[in-house]
Amino acid sequence: MSEQSPEGGRYEDGPAQALPEYAELVLDVAELIPPGRVMTYGDVAEWLEQGGPRQVGRVMALYGGAAPWWRVVRADGVLLPGHEQRALGHYRAEGTPLKEASRAAEGHLPRIDMRRARWDGGDRAEGHT
Repeated sequence: MSEQSPEGGRYEDGPAQALPEYAELVLDVAELIPPGRVMTYGDVAEWLEQGGPRQVGRVMALYGGAAPWWRVVRADGVLLPGHEQRALGHYRAEGTPLKEASRAAEGHLPRIDMRRARWDGGDRAEGHT
């Protein structure tokens, strides 16, 4: 779980600042995603019934460092550019289904197997408001 600021908002490594309400909601969803499963940026926005994939991506880029950021992914399963190796370590440790890259693929990095890894929030959806 991430650290709470005195105002109730989460913060990463910088000074304590309350997060915008939408950012809190997005990060709460990221923390609900079980290990070994993922949701796309669009899935999170749809689950919240607010914003869209770009807004979720922006929240994750600005505030997601203390949350399980590797569980909120692109819809095509491509690993987050610039963070591929860190994400891959998390995916392998959690048993996230991956599709191994072909030798012809640039960088030989696997992708997330979205068919098997995608989580719809099912068990938690009952408590969603």
